[in-house]
Amino acid sequence: MRYTPIFSFFVLIALISCKNTAGPITKESTDAPSGYQGQGKNPIVPTVNKPVQKQWKGVWSFDNDTTYFTNDFDGARLNGVAADGNDHYTIWITAENTPINVSPWYAFKVWTKNPREITIKLSYQDSRSRYYPKISTDGINFKPLDSTDFKAINPGEGDFGIKAVPEFVELKVRIDQEPTWITAQELYSSKRVKSWIDSLATKPFVTSYEIGRTSEKRPLHLMEISKDSTAKKALMIISRQHPPEVTGFIAMKSFIETIAGESAQAKKFRKSHSIFVVPLMNPDGVDNGHWRHNMGGVDLNRDWENFNQPETKSVRNFLNNKSSEGYEFVFGADFHSTWDDIYYPLDTIATGSKGKIVFDWIENISKRLPQKKSNVKPSGQLEPTMVSRTYFFVEHKMPSIVFELGDDTPRDFLKLKGRVAAEELMRLLDID
Repeated sequence: MRYTPIFSFFVLIALISCKNTAGPITKESTDAPSGYQGQGKNPIVPTVNKPVQKQWKGVWSFDNDTTYFTNDFDGARLNGVAADGNDHYTIWITAENTPINVSPWYAFKVWTKNPREITIKLSYQDSRSRYYPKISTDGINFKPLDSTDFKAINPGEGDFGIKAVPEFVELKVRIDQEPTWITAQELYSSKRVKSWIDSLATKPFVTSYEIGRTSEKRPLHLMEISKDSTAKKALMIISRQHPPEVTGFIAMKSFIETIAGESAQAKKFRKSHSIFVVPLMNPDGVDNGHWRHNMGGVDLNRDWENFNQPETKSVRNFLNNKSSEGYEFVFGADFHSTWDDIYYPLDTIATGSKGKIVFDWIENISKRLPQKKSNVKPSGQLEPTMVSRTYFFVEHKMPSIVFELGDDTPRDFLKLKGRVAAEELMRLLDID
């Protein structure tokens, strides 16, 4: 199907920027290292369904040109293409709806009948270029675009936040007859995540099952890790409420693989603790290439008060069922991504001594990984629950945290941090 540049222009939707925020800094974080200081107070937003514009899926082609672009795969985001001449193309990227956090996800494939180098300009409606391009020839293995092939246009100011990144970027890409993937972050579609779940479920102490369905009827998969069915101390781990937040998922993946590993520490821990994991909270948003929201047009991490969305309802019902079965939830973590590594725990002013283990855990991780300091920004607010971390504590009394990893944190370090975080948490919980 031919998709012309003129028609591409008219499918663009407007984007109104709004900040994603978290709780206030309190005394426990005043000695945090310099760097990204986190975000402010969470805004209260409605979580009833809002309209979502699904992107057109197909192949873009042009008269007298042998270059093709497509968004026809899970996780793609591409809203329009113009051929500007002289092997230069402009890509338009827009959000699923507005207002929305400025997390401009993009993912597309490009190929040509006549191998050559082309230049691609990324353009966003009322946003800027947050994510440094990743490139792949198989859709599985990605690497950052070579810096010599990257040009920032109208560079930003400051170190963090959307104003700090370029307004536009241009990429030089060498293409041939086989597709090249260009994406904001690595691709982890719902199918790829399920393959990872299935690989762990081959272990005798790991099971996987559905706990609900999304608006588009995708399954919400949960992994249960436990050696002993009588182990009633439990952890609740979730990830990827926001589709582009792949670095948090990568760290979570390493975290879970460590707990499910063959070390003496992990084997001992699994005898006394059950670990429940929802690795992909927003499969609709991920597969539809959304910037932030699910197919209800809602930020899931604002729906832990009203539970208007099927994804949050499913986890709430699961937790309630397990609590009624006698499980005691002793720790909860929600893995995310932001501008740089940062922890968002609940302040002990609000949680009392029960929440101290979270700060002990952060301190132990930091001692083992001194090469990259992470700020700590506690919140003393318990009402409204609204975000997962607060709901976990208020309703199930589990010490909990939003664990944020940087968009550009080196991938090897993400995996290391996930492993160290798991080892230190197992050590602390086994002491109890």
